[in-house]
Amino acid sequence: MAEAPVLSIRAIELYERPVKLRMPFRFGVVTLTESPQAFARVQVSLPGGGTAWGAAAELMAPKWFDKNLALSNEDNFDQLRDVLRMARDAYLSDASPATAFGHFARHHAAHARAAAGRGYNPLLASYGPALVDRAVLDALCRARGVSFYAAMQANLAGMGRAHPEFDGIDFDAFLADLRPARSMHARHTVGLVDAITSPPAGEGGRVGDGLPETLEEVVQVYGHRYFKLKVAGKVQADVQRLQAIAAVLDRSPQPYFASLDGNEQYEGAQGVLELVRGIQAQPALRRLWDSILFIEQPIARKLALQVDLRATDFGKPVIVDESDGELESFVQARAHGYAGVSSKTCKGFYKSVLNAARCAAWNREEGGSRYFMSAEDLTTQAGLSVQQDLALVNLLGITHVERNGHHYVNGMAALPEAEQQAFLRAHPDVYEHSHGAVRLRIREGEIQLASLDTPGFASGALPDFGSMPAL
Repeated sequence: MAEAPVLSIRAIELYERPVKLRMPFRFGVVTLTESPQAFARVQVSLPGGGTAWGAAAELMAPKWFDKNLALSNEDNFDQLRDVLRMARDAYLSDASPATAFGHFARHHAAHARAAAGRGYNPLLASYGPALVDRAVLDALCRARGVSFYAAMQANLAGMGRAHPEFDGIDFDAFLADLRPARSMHARHTVGLVDAITSPPAGEGGRVGDGLPETLEEVVQVYGHRYFKLKVAGKVQADVQRLQAIAAVLDRSPQPYFASLDGNEQYEGAQGVLELVRGIQAQPALRRLWDSILFIEQPIARKLALQVDLRATDFGKPVIVDESDGELESFVQARAHGYAGVSSKTCKGFYKSVLNAARCAAWNREEGGSRYFMSAEDLTTQAGLSVQQDLALVNLLGITHVERNGHHYVNGMAALPEAEQQAFLRAHPDVYEHSHGAVRLRIREGEIQLASLDTPGFASGALPDFGSMPAL
């Protein structure tokens, strides 16, 4: 195992660009129509001279990191901008060299305390370091001329005892055994206002851009076999909507699979159990229920880790998503009966690797396969964001990932043409050019990933930073 190199962080630049959705996306308490995307660009220097730049990107989604209804979407964007600036200032405050993971470990606790002092919850606080950490690793990979996969398998980041939550796990051994695949299933999101078979008529109805709009069209065009179904916490309406969804999915002669996203709509286990029983009571939902792999974060984040699920049999495992705010959250969730946790790059890729290692260790201890990670999407956009998320999920051996950014946004249509073509040339298996723009390529429900195995953090191209305003 190669020794993890140390590096100094010399510069951190922050940018953003607007993202307009081609159709509204409803999740939880918000219907999203537009949102900025943030970019971090980091320069590092290595011992003996030499510098390299790395980058990362993530959508600034409102009403997910902080669901306080008293805050506007713009308030949420400003919160995310603030934690990015806080992370930039923290990482630039110490010029002494450290491993890539060492920089994360050095600033994690202090940044969390500073963010809490401004009233920011841990999930929101993690957004800033999550981008900086990916950009730092990207720079390290480019400096060494290795791919993200090779760097992680050799633990060039130096994951381990530098942070107490990571101590006690043999990351060298865990990472060396990881074997990324060459393709992955895309789990299509069915949002709460998504049309199932026909869009609404009249103004605000059909988009008419030639791309799939209804669930029925999505299945026909992309061939998905994995789906994420959002529910709103109202049993009768949710069951009726699930019946409409099942009427489309049940047409497939092949097996299909789904996750049920509870969107924090419940205050306790009883409400979730009522939904489960409502589904099970409908013969038309029998195949759909059998297809469900897990239930995602049904209970509000403030209550989820206080509710003990061990005495309640939902018939499906339950995972935490929004409640996974801190490094130890999954440990707490396990003690309360949760079997899984989500991976999202916006929560920090080191946390995803930590939780994957925990799953492996806990399953060995119990001699089974109870504990698992899911891969979820916060509308990751084509380019750096979606590629880095795909690479992380693929490294961890997860075989399907929620993908929704390509459905709700018109690919790279709003980006400079030269940038679109650069990503298409670098990743012709990941993207295609259709309907006037470069966009994610999905065939038979799968995304090809071979070209992500390239020097850098899963990208052979970089955004046109000159076309973006500073954050």
